Parts: sequence; structure tokens; C-alpha cells
Amino acid sequence: MLCCAMPPDQPPAVNVDARGLRCPWPVLRLDRAFRDGAMVVDLASDDPGAASEVAAYAAQRGFDLVVTPAGFNVRRR
Repeated sequence: MLCCAMPPDQPPAVNVDARGLRCPWPVLRLDRAFRDGAMVVDLASDDPGAASEVAAYAAQRGFDLVVTPAGFNVRRR
């Protein structure tokens, strides 16, 4: 049986690597990806402060947020 991580009707995620960057840079990189047209962004971040910043960003814009082992998955609704 084959399985895929993403339903076929969903756009592929844009990967943003913000590891090594401190806030506000991870959120600024996330915002830029969405301004450039992304619908789904996988944000890799190792800054402990990014969790609250990314959560606030997603809530303010009405985006869905999932915490992943590497960072965050943020998607437009």
C-alpha cells in the first residue's frame, strides 16, 4: 500500500531554513515566503523564542500551525 504525507489536492510546502537565526528573523523569513505566494511553509528553526513568535504570527493571520520535530508547518486556510 502506498502512502503519501500530503493529500493530492494540497500545494507542496515551501521549505524555509531559519536555523541559527534569532527572532525576529525566523518570522520575517516565514512572512516573506507567504508574501512571495506560498500557501504552505515548513519553517525549520532552532530559536526557542520562535515558538511564541510563529504562533502569534499564525494566529494574527488566521493560518493553521502545526509544530513539527524540525520546527513548524504553517498553512493558509
